[in-house]
Amino acid sequence: MRPARAAEPGVLRIGYQKNGILVIAKQQGVIETRLKALGHTVKWVEFSLGPPLLEALGLGGIDLGQTGDAPPVFAQAAGADLVYAAAQEGAGTGSGILLPKGSPIRTIAELKGRRVAFAKGTSAHNLLVATLEKAGLAYGDIEPVILAPADAAAAFARGSFDAWSIWDPYLAIAEGGEGVRVLSSATDIARPNTFFLANRGFAETRPEVLTAALDVLDGVARWAEANRGEVAAILSKGTGVPLAATRRAVDRANYRIGPLTPQVVAEQQSVADRFHALKLIPKPIRIADAVWVAPARNG
Repeated sequence: MRPARAAEPGVLRIGYQKNGILVIAKQQGVIETRLKALGHTVKWVEFSLGPPLLEALGLGGIDLGQTGDAPPVFAQAAGADLVYAAAQEGAGTGSGILLPKGSPIRTIAELKGRRVAFAKGTSAHNLLVATLEKAGLAYGDIEPVILAPADAAAAFARGSFDAWSIWDPYLAIAEGGEGVRVLSSATDIARPNTFFLANRGFAETRPEVLTAALDVLDGVARWAEANRGEVAAILSKGTGVPLAATRRAVDRANYRIGPLTPQVVAEQQSVADRFHALKLIPKPIRIADAVWVAPARNG
């Protein structure tokens, strides 16, 4: 791996994608307000998907970020210097496998021999593998089409492949297309939890900053649960995703966050074990080894 960069003094660098709690927090400026008292400013860095975000996190290019379930598995297996700081348990309704207009496919079993698109090392990758397993198919039974979400969206509209495993807001946008069908929702297969991850060195040297940021995000999550109409407007403005699609994604999202429970750790371990069994990661890993424990608070 490339040598890690040192953290920037007095700066919390946050990596985010075009959805979720971090976009809301960015638009509201609430982390900046909280960290000002700790002598810190905030720098936001946008990523198109989880794997490059976690590469930056592991190398010390950013300090905190959020991804789905698969990216941290690949990153930990590659020796990335990261920790799980908090979890957002997924309902599964915001991820699925989509079929384009006119598709004759009616069952998961009919994916055999088909071209299926997904972004490698992402939650969509895990969802596809778990979906195939449920139908008694092997990963080798489909023809993988590895595409980043934006590229896959354009190719999906052209009918360039048979199915697409994807998450919100890309899922919500595509669902608006005429004749598009959801073959399988993650709700029926495997809940795709998402995680707030931190660079290990940052978490160990500035735990008070990380704790403060997570406290703010917990407040944002609670507000989001109760104010979905406003959340949709904020996210649409902050990401450029059309309001109708954003509202669809927001209405089915779970925004509650908290520490990693034993159940969440076990679910994430099953993701890691699945990718190791397929030889998609080079060695077995223990998720528990990378779970951050916040220092006890005084008083």
